[in-house]
Order: sequence, then structure tokens, then C-alpha cells
Amino acid sequence: MRIIFAGSPAIAVPSLLLLARLSMAGGEVELAGVLTKADRARGRRGQPEGTEVGKALEALVPEGSPARGRAFPALLKPERLDAAVREALAALKPDLLVSFAYGRIFGPQFLALFPQGGINIHPSLLPRYRGATPIPQAILNRDRETGITIQRLEAELDAGDILAQEAFPLTGRETTASLGEDAGKRGAALLGSILPDLARGALRGRPQDHAAASFCATIRKEDGRIDWNASAAEIDARIRAFTPWPLCRTTLGDGELYILAGRPFAGRREEAGPPAVAGPPAVAGPPAVAGPPAVEPPGTVLGIDNGGGILIQTGNGIFAVERLQYPAKKALDWRAFLNGARNFIGSRLT
Repeated sequence: MRIIFAGSPAIAVPSLLLLARLSMAGGEVELAGVLTKADRARGRRGQPEGTEVGKALEALVPEGSPARGRAFPALLKPERLDAAVREALAALKPDLLVSFAYGRIFGPQFLALFPQGGINIHPSLLPRYRGATPIPQAILNRDRETGITIQRLEAELDAGDILAQEAFPLTGRETTASLGEDAGKRGAALLGSILPDLARGALRGRPQDHAAASFCATIRKEDGRIDWNASAAEIDARIRAFTPWPLCRTTLGDGELYILAGRPFAGRREEAGPPAVAGPPAVAGPPAVAGPPAVEPPGTVLGIDNGGGILIQTGNGIFAVERLQYPAKKALDWRAFLNGARNFIGSRLT
């Protein structure tokens, strides 16, 4: 079974490496080619850089090595899936397309190149979270579980029959980076478990319940702006969902400040103030009447907790910041940050 693998980001690399290992072992699976997005200018110098999938394939056998022979998979990095790309793929005589986060939609002419069709690895429990951002969406919604689905590729986005599915619990502390790494490994393992049946044509899918489908929101850079009127739990989920991109930020004075890590605070904050001055003994009076504790405006930097971090008032609860960063500066833990920001306590973030 000759396979073309289509993928671009790091989450797809474990599945690529699985197919490469099986191909080199000389069994039923042969990795005929790898399709990934075109190189993009990155960094301050704007040097072209390949995708994580492209770099992983090239690292298996470096270019120019005697080990890179005719059996080495072709690497295609097109700007668009046009007739020239289809011709190049057809020359590889593929049987099956395996896709994981490639980043483009496959049209009917493209899918017609594969006699056994195509399958897609999707990091959610389809039909929940169809679309490109299922991992941050699960974190934003504070789901208790998510999963991996392998489905048939169809014309409608993420709507194909389900071939395999695995659910797993969430701890509530995942970031998009950490959950993506976990999902990538789980996706590769699930792919490996179904390949023998796929090769024999013995795998049958089950239709999705389209009425139960939900879809992911598109994430934009401006979504990383923190609204301190939200609850501490909502802000926590947002920071985790938007790590590593677009990161969450707030305004301090005339500048910006990234809030990289933290969590809702459940303890009592340490009150900072001037040392007590001895005075005359207190005169007994009527008992004090308890009232509601004073609550500062959302965004107010209240103080610190030695075990939690810098405490910030939110619209509901207190958020403890553990890691921060000024733009173009190093990321710092909260103690190191306060060493260079002595007036930070008592300020208000907006």
C-alpha cells in the first residue's frame, strides 16, 4: 500500500515517523511521498524555513547522504494544489492519502488520485469540534475529555465516516502546546493500529451524527487580549488555550505585557503594608460588624502569594500569575519579574 502523507505542524510528526519506520521495515506500508506546506520566511532575518513535517523527513536521512536512495519518499512543498502537483503525485502511483493537519482543503480532482481514498487524523471526538482549532477549543470550553478520530476524507470538512476513535481525560492544566504533543503521539498510535486492516480493505467506518456536529472558531491574534472582567477560570483557560500562539497579553501603562502562565487562586493573599507603629492601648468599644470584603476593580495587582505568584483581581475571583514577559524581553518567573518592576504591586492592568 503506497501512501502519501500530508501534514505540516509538529502534531503531525509522530504519524510521519511511524509511516517512515513501517516503510523502511519493508512490510505492507510504503511511504511514497510527503506533502507539506511551502517554506515560509521566519525569524528576524526572514530566512525561508520548512514546516516541522518537512524538517522531520529531511532529518531522517540528510540530503546528500548515500543512504538517501530511490526508495526515499518524495518531499513536495507546493504553494497550491494545482495540476502540476497532481501530476507529480500521480507519478508516484499512490494508493492512499493519510492527512494530519496539512492546512489545505483537498478537492475532488486531488482525492481522485488515490484508489483507496484518503483518511484524516483529527484531534477531537468528532462530530465535536470540526475545523482547524479543536485543541484550543477544548481548553477554552474547559472540557473534561477530548480525543482522536480517524475519519474518511470527504468533500465536507471533517464529515467523513469514523474509522477509529479514542477518548482520553483532560486534567484542566493542559496548554495547546502540551495537548498538541500528546494528541500527536496518540494519533500516531491509533493510525498504527488500523493500518493492517486498511491495507487488507477490511476496515469499515460508521457515519457521523451530523446533527450533533459543532465547529471551531477561528483564532486571531487579537483574541489574546485579556479581559480582566472575565472570571479567573475563564482567563486561565484562555491563557492555556493560546499557548504557544497568539499568547495572552494585557496593557500596563503605555505598553504591553504577556501573561504566560498562572492559575485561579484559592488561598488568602498576603497583605503588604508599612510596619506597625506602637501606640496607646486600644479602648474597648462596641463589637465590629462584619461586612463584605472590599474588592478592587478587575485588573488590579493586589499583592503576592509565595506559593502562587502575583495576585490580580478579576471579575470573579483572583488570578495568580506565575510567568510574565515584556515584548522583546526574556520570559521571567514572577519573582524575577518583580525584581525589576518595583511599582507593579498596586498598579492596574487594562
